[in-house]
Amino acid sequence: MRADDSAPIAPREPNASMTTPQSIVFFDGVCGLCNAAVDVLLRADRREALLFAPLQGETARQRLGTAPDAAFDTIILLDARGRHERSDAALRICQHLGGLWRLWLVFWLIPRPVRDLVYGFIARNRYAWFGQKAACRLPTPAERARFLP
Repeated sequence: MRADDSAPIAPREPNASMTTPQSIVFFDGVCGLCNAAVDVLLRADRREALLFAPLQGETARQRLGTAPDAAFDTIILLDARGRHERSDAALRICQHLGGLWRLWLVFWLIPRPVRDLVYGFIARNRYAWFGQKAACRLPTPAERARFLP
């Protein structure tokens, strides 16, 4: 063992390695439910493993090939394992968060078509149930480094 191997690992500075993000959560920036979910994820992601980008933004156009006038009815997670959508994305996000969030992974036992049927029902009704904003969410100064354009 080298001498420096036994030294404690210093915690990384928040957002220090954000220039090449591993995991990006793409969300509908004008959806009330989606914005509330992002707020929950920001609080739950103590390791700052997730970055966030609106589906209407430049990062989504570049990384996902979305059109500016596309209809956004899903959450997308882009991570080291690839692109995940709908219920798969939601469960993978729980996996990234770790801890008690992993309890949600029991839903992997439900076949994807069934999970996505429920997901689709919520997605179709989210604006009616949770509202729609006129513009995408603006991060607070403290959150700014976790958001991509």
